[in-house]
Amino acid sequence: MPPRRIDTGDGRAALAAVAAGDASRPATATAVRYLLQLLVEKAPGNSVEMRVPPFGAVQVIEGPRHTRGTPPNVVETDAATWIAVATGAESWADAAASGRIVASGVRADLSALLPLRP
Repeated sequence: MPPRRIDTGDGRAALAAVAAGDASRPATATAVRYLLQLLVEKAPGNSVEMRVPPFGAVQVIEGPRHTRGTPPNVVETDAATWIAVATGAESWADAAASGRIVASGVRADLSALLPLRP
């Protein structure tokens, strides 16, 4: 069963709440998942796994599909960093340089896909 789709209005409301300082777990979770959903829509595929623990993980970007174990291209970050880079509040390069984004693999640089337009 595919994951439940987050309505645009709900996603934008969660992003607005987080931007206004509401860092509650439900608002943060919805904002993170909504932005991951937008990333999948923008770059569908299975060659890179984007992880934002504990809220979600998606596979994006066309290319070789992995079927077992850890994928060769993985990006992992925390919720606050993901929201910041996905909305353009912070650059991918700055977050990666500070160690808040951990990216491995030749396809793991998602900077060309960001910011997303919620």
